[in-house]
Amino acid sequence: MVTKSITAATIGINSFKVDVEVDVSGSLPAMSIVGLPDNAVNEARERVRSAIKNSGYTFPSNKVIVNLAPADIKKEGTQFDLPIAVCILKEEGIDIPDDLTMAFLGELSLDGTLRKVNGMLSLVSGLKENGIKTFFVPYDNAKEAALVQDVTIYGIKHLSDIVNHFLEQPLQPTVVDINEYLGKYSSFDYIYDFKDVKGQQKAKRALEIAAAGAHNLLMTGSPGSGKTLMAKCIPSILPPLELKEALELTKIYSICGLLDVNQPLMIKRPYRAIHHTASPNGIIGGGVNPKPGEITLAHRGVLFLDEMAEFPRQVLEVLRQPIEDGEIVISRTKNSIKYPAKFMLIGAMNPCPCGYLGDKEKECTCSDFQIQKYRSKLSGPLLDRIDLIVNVPRLLPDELINNTTPSETSSEIRNRVINARKMQVERYKNEGIITNSELNPSQIKKFCVLDKNSSEFLKEAAKKYMLTGRKYNRVLKITRTIADLEQKENIELKHLTTALQYRVDMI
Repeated sequence: MVTKSITAATIGINSFKVDVEVDVSGSLPAMSIVGLPDNAVNEARERVRSAIKNSGYTFPSNKVIVNLAPADIKKEGTQFDLPIAVCILKEEGIDIPDDLTMAFLGELSLDGTLRKVNGMLSLVSGLKENGIKTFFVPYDNAKEAALVQDVTIYGIKHLSDIVNHFLEQPLQPTVVDINEYLGKYSSFDYIYDFKDVKGQQKAKRALEIAAAGAHNLLMTGSPGSGKTLMAKCIPSILPPLELKEALELTKIYSICGLLDVNQPLMIKRPYRAIHHTASPNGIIGGGVNPKPGEITLAHRGVLFLDEMAEFPRQVLEVLRQPIEDGEIVISRTKNSIKYPAKFMLIGAMNPCPCGYLGDKEKECTCSDFQIQKYRSKLSGPLLDRIDLIVNVPRLLPDELINNTTPSETSSEIRNRVINARKMQVERYKNEGIITNSELNPSQIKKFCVLDKNSSEFLKEAAKKYMLTGRKYNRVLKITRTIADLEQKENIELKHLTTALQYRVDMI
């Protein structure tokens, strides 16, 4: 007799249904797994055998053949342990219903206890789309799985819990309140706050615009001007995640094994600061079995590159495609995997190798050739994809020490950012996007309408500064965000002039 159970496997952040079939034949004792299993799946033979025996049940004394269908897709992960064990228990006469609307996911320890697996939210979401309504998952994964609505989740600690559930001791389903998790955002305390940054009003305004519209930004200035400090303050002004964003981000961090058991839903926008020694694969993702890189871990958050000109040009150039498309496609001989990568790129760099070009007090010692070579690390196409460029001058000692004017707090700035984002979410609710930075050319024409005076002004500016088509569109996106920060539905000339001020610094 062939017994069956349902489980799933992941591809990227998505999943596909896997049918587990087990047949016990009258042959010498052995166990084999077919259906393109990887090493982790193949090792399930020993884990399942020991788990069943140590849980007090019998293991077949004949040959056990396990098939994972569809057989032409590579299977990875340890979530196949539990469904395989369930099928074998059925073969041994344990009364577990043959209900193909139930799914089993989990890794077994040798004593039969269940261990959490990565990617649970993706696995359950994918199976729900295939009509699966009931799930048996490891106890430590139960809250994460319960984020999927309109399904029944049972968290199990031991293999025997499943048997007892169907015999005499039904388990209680796990239920979570998503709104309760999202509500925790307001209780965050941030180490870095804009109230501690003296001066630099222009740079602070640029960061506020960037946060409001999810725009890319580059800060240039002498060492010690506060670029890195202000970058560290960015998380304190970012708006809370929309539910759709939170679930997508949770899938990413779950697949990478970075999700907190006690906080199954990501509610804080990521802030990823990477060192200039990072490899291209570390940033965009990769490996034999491609895994997400830093740009995917920064999805819907911030990717910060300090000393941006120190990064190898090859590393910087790999950012061009994901910045433009909001996703990264990692191609290998056997497959191609797509990961989301809609991040805010925040860069900081010195204006020259010595760092003091244009400084008020210290003279630059670099030659024109050195300056040109240094700046050439950032290619024209890459700069084209940066929305805002702002110069951050070093404060004079008197400005630094004797400035007693209180700075605006991050909380005050964040309130304006949140209100601007609310306008964007409402405006684009039928467009499939969330922020102004995601506008495509046709949407720019629809939502970034200029009056006659503004249109003429932008036309003259485009000629004067030789704006490319991409720069032209990015100016319009920034203009739209500045208007949103002022809660204005119509774009005005002052919004456009402010946007151009942040776009022409390094043109």
